[in-house]
Amino acid sequence: MPTIRDVAKRAGVATMTVSRVINNSGYVSEATRAKVEAAIAELGYVPNMLGPSLRFNQTNTLALVLTDITNPFWTTLARGVEDAAQEKGYSVILCNTDESLKKQDQYLTMLLKRRIDGFLLVPAGDKAESVRLIQKQKIALVILDRNIPNVDVDIVRGDSFDGAYQLTRHLIELGHKQIVILSGPQNISTSVERVEGYRQAIEEAGLIYNSGNVFWGSFSQNMGAEMARQALKITPRPTAFVAVNNFIANGAWQTIDEAGLTVPEDVSLVTFDDIPATITPHPFLTVAVQPAYEMGYKATQLLLARLLNEGPAERQEIVLPVKLFIRQSSAPPNLNGSTTENIAGKYFSSKSNG
Repeated sequence: MPTIRDVAKRAGVATMTVSRVINNSGYVSEATRAKVEAAIAELGYVPNMLGPSLRFNQTNTLALVLTDITNPFWTTLARGVEDAAQEKGYSVILCNTDESLKKQDQYLTMLLKRRIDGFLLVPAGDKAESVRLIQKQKIALVILDRNIPNVDVDIVRGDSFDGAYQLTRHLIELGHKQIVILSGPQNISTSVERVEGYRQAIEEAGLIYNSGNVFWGSFSQNMGAEMARQALKITPRPTAFVAVNNFIANGAWQTIDEAGLTVPEDVSLVTFDDIPATITPHPFLTVAVQPAYEMGYKATQLLLARLLNEGPAERQEIVLPVKLFIRQSSAPPNLNGSTTENIAGKYFSSKSNG
């Protein structure tokens, strides 16, 4: 790998002159600058910016720590982060924790050693220790999508409670009474808030809230399939599912299909977080859409304001509204569902016997 001395030798100048060209500091004649830049291009020299960064205690780098980059919601959010960061000359390092606290802590330790200027963190749980670790280093931090109890920290998130409330109320208005919710982990605030929104809509409608209609799991397609499998065993069979994210919804849909049932004729299915039109040009699912790009963009703007000492004095919790999009996956309940109930019963009987 070529060094700054190699560049100086090729250009016939002192290393200090090369440094001035690279850092755009001090006087260098245009002719000399041209020779240095030509030598850099010829040798393919890449300046080591870590030394200057450490001297000025700034790396112009942000860390975005997500839980599952395979989910289109997070990729859209990441694009908002990147766009806002690049507007101010910052780069972004992306890390994926797979909802693992162990992986999260490993990444945070590594990033702190690399002198990251600021963190955008989607917490893999409700523990405050990771947040406090960052704050002890006096590094700017914004939490995305979720709440962490008992810490004073900036948060930018969607309105999970209202989104679940709107989805459940929509199903109730269609005439559904047997509604179950397929949720994520109980230690993730978005899961809890969405169950609470579901509960409020149920109780406001004069229906009985039954904890047996709440299924806790993980934000994965496999878990969505398993939770739906358990839910379809309930008597009377549910006529509608509220899935708290798109992966859970996909898994539930798979189980509904395997059971010989159809959406929405036999089971209505609604969820959070849309699939981008570039992936699904004709979306089918009724969804509560969070503004993923705006969430990432606003969170990064807030983080950069903290870095530049331009942020508000008080910690901020920015809650972005969700929007309900009603599509073909939700319809009035099938009141003549005895045939489909028998199909589902036979399916689960054969699965257990197999």
